[in-house]
Amino acid sequence: MEASCPHLGADMSHADIEEYGDDNEDPTLVAVCPWHRYDFDLRTGKSETGMHTCTYSIDIRTEGDVENVYMETPSGGTGWRLIELRPVSEEFADPPPKYNALTSVSVPRERDAEDEPVVPVEDPPSTLMEWAVLILNTPEPRLKVERTRHAVHLFRTGKLKSIGNKVANPPTPPDVPPRHALYVSNTVAPEKMKTKRGAAASLHALANIEQWAIDLAWDIMARFGPRYKDLPPAFFTDFTKMALDESKHFTLLTARLAALAPSTPYGSLPVHAALWSSATASAASLRARLAIIHLVHEARGLDVNPATIARFRRARDMESVAALEVIHADEVTHVTTGHRWFTWVCAREGVEDPVAAFREEVRKGWRGDVKGPFNEEDREKAGLTPDFYRDLKGELGLDDSGILGLRGLDDPGRSREAENSRRAHEAEESSQQKPMTASSVQIGYDSTD
Repeated sequence: MEASCPHLGADMSHADIEEYGDDNEDPTLVAVCPWHRYDFDLRTGKSETGMHTCTYSIDIRTEGDVENVYMETPSGGTGWRLIELRPVSEEFADPPPKYNALTSVSVPRERDAEDEPVVPVEDPPSTLMEWAVLILNTPEPRLKVERTRHAVHLFRTGKLKSIGNKVANPPTPPDVPPRHALYVSNTVAPEKMKTKRGAAASLHALANIEQWAIDLAWDIMARFGPRYKDLPPAFFTDFTKMALDESKHFTLLTARLAALAPSTPYGSLPVHAALWSSATASAASLRARLAIIHLVHEARGLDVNPATIARFRRARDMESVAALEVIHADEVTHVTTGHRWFTWVCAREGVEDPVAAFREEVRKGWRGDVKGPFNEEDREKAGLTPDFYRDLKGELGLDDSGILGLRGLDDPGRSREAENSRRAHEAEESSQQKPMTASSVQIGYDSTD
């Protein structure tokens, strides 16, 4: 059955499965939409309301040691192949995830945050937009994770009043999400970040990215949802899933930091806020935000993650390898989400060539080359064919003579912000690619073996 309810697009992966029929009939299994209780026959897709959803046959076959999924394809075509992966809920994973995002976040807590509830006592959020802005304004990382999990659960199960992006006065997201005191005290300019070897520095740098990624997922909903009132519910389904994933990634990485000897709490090493610079530089346009954040920054993660995983494997840190492999698989779906909604915006705006539109957004919103080597296999799974990114260079901040300047920019700070983001991205990429010896990782075994 297709993933979205034909009524208003609710995520049907969280539908209740119920039996209809009396004692004298074979029961009919129906999927009941969690938002408005519309029911759909799992076999035919028909609803008693007169609506109809698409259904197709699925066959799971065990072939050797591998389970393969065969899906009924539309008639009239041949040579079907997988071209992208889209996000689905992990609540139905088999086997279920082995982590617990509510208990394993290793972060020093602010004194005032100890007693702050997940749901505020005064004026609790009732819409997704209100939850998004609350989470963006939550400086304490553990509470940010808990609120993300709670808000996504409410949204998926139809327990929110509405998405809230069409109200007259939606809440305004912050220009920059606040951070707790320890994080602020250790925040430095990107150009002052020193490349450090070792597991702790690498995991800490990645955790920093993931905390900003949580905010980026909520910000794209809170900032652009009210501007694009025709965004379908599937947009919010995809980006709430992304917010939940990023919370999981942050949790996995901080748990690994806690397991290192000595333990390295998140925020205890220098960090930077350069990723948010790209968010600021692309704040005026949903198309620009999707291009720069999700199809440049996140796509670059697909390129460098395999080398990072290999480095931890050589260091015999298999727990970190397992965490990073989960993160990498999720990131493929995040780039897919960026590609999906970038092409949606292009179609909405009458742009016939999404590839040309993407390259133009990068030219205007990125400085310098979009560097390889590229993980072409995983990029293609996400919908990014080589014509998107090969021989691509951004010109943000360059005047007509090629000299760094501010000509033609809506915001004079965009050039500096994009350059800081690019420098920090390259510094982190360099630190992740440096060799790491087994002796630099101490996780409950003798590293000299």
